[in-house]
Amino acid sequence: MASSGTGSPCGACKFLRRKCASDCIFAPYFCSEQGPARFAAIHKVFGASNASKLLLHIPAHDRCEAVVTIAYEAQARIRDPVYGCVAHIFALQQQVAYLQGQLMQVKAQLAQNAMNSHNMESQWQGNLSGGPSIPTYPIYMNPISPQSSLESVELNSADNMNMQEIQSREEFSNIHGYSRKRPYNSDLGELQALALRMMRN
Repeated sequence: MASSGTGSPCGACKFLRRKCASDCIFAPYFCSEQGPARFAAIHKVFGASNASKLLLHIPAHDRCEAVVTIAYEAQARIRDPVYGCVAHIFALQQQVAYLQGQLMQVKAQLAQNAMNSHNMESQWQGNLSGGPSIPTYPIYMNPISPQSSLESVELNSADNMNMQEIQSREEFSNIHGYSRKRPYNSDLGELQALALRMMRN
């Protein structure tokens, strides 16, 4: 804090190269060593007269925070002339939203893990109380044994051989002009002729 009695100006008056008065509005907030650098940004963005008028309209107990805010906004405006401190605020809001999304994902994952653990524990307790479960298989009414299946195969093969033998005999008789009815009729005629001869004798 500068004192008019000693003649050392405050940081604002030192930057402005003027004599610091006893009632200087900037003296309590800009020291003589680091004050000029801080006040340079405020003077470049807002102007010394506008900054002094702004501080005069603010209560004395709130002026310290107002000076900090004005200095921060002036430095942000120098770094980003278009958006100023709004760009920094927007970046912080995006970071907060991203962190909130991650927090929600972690909470959901924790809830899912707790639910899975509870389900596994209940299933394990159920297995202990009920005993191991034995899988059931369908029961067939007419089971087929290997022996019966083998016998059926043999019968089918024998039937097939008999049918083939009968067919071959029929084909042979058809080829050579024989039939089953002709030998039977001839034998019957011979028997009748023999019977007539015996009756005559």
